[in-house]
Amino acid sequence: MINIKYEELPDVEKKLLNEAEKAMETAYGPYSKFYVGAALLTNDGTIITGSNFENSAYGSTICAERGVILRANAMGYKKHKEIAIIGRGEDFDTEEVIAPCGSCRQVLYEVSQISDYNMKIILSTTKKEKIIITSINELLPLAFRPKDLRIDIKK
Repeated sequence: MINIKYEELPDVEKKLLNEAEKAMETAYGPYSKFYVGAALLTNDGTIITGSNFENSAYGSTICAERGVILRANAMGYKKHKEIAIIGRGEDFDTEEVIAPCGSCRQVLYEVSQISDYNMKIILSTTKKEKIIITSINELLPLAFRPKDLRIDIKK
């Protein structure tokens, strides 16, 4: 994991984080009052965004990370390089970076297997004063993999 300042990010990663920030404003979070945005960079350089969408049946809630993966898949994009994640509370900014939950980490791991790439993950506080760059392999070591089921997802 690398701690980095916003100003030190390459332009493409600044843009990715800025797009995640815009997506955060579209989140639907009437229960937790917590809003998360994600922006995904595909292998061809396309940026796709998503935000969390809560539900009164809490288990039906979709996190921003899974939402953007589902959106990208529906658009025909299966291979991705990196994702940026940012969040805020209704009446507070985050003091620590926002990281994906366990279910999202598993989905991101699956996408990294499809992409044949250790997906880069940019985690940020609301005001971008603290940013961590990591990878899915760092966030989910010893992941449950398609090959554990003897499935070759490359077919």
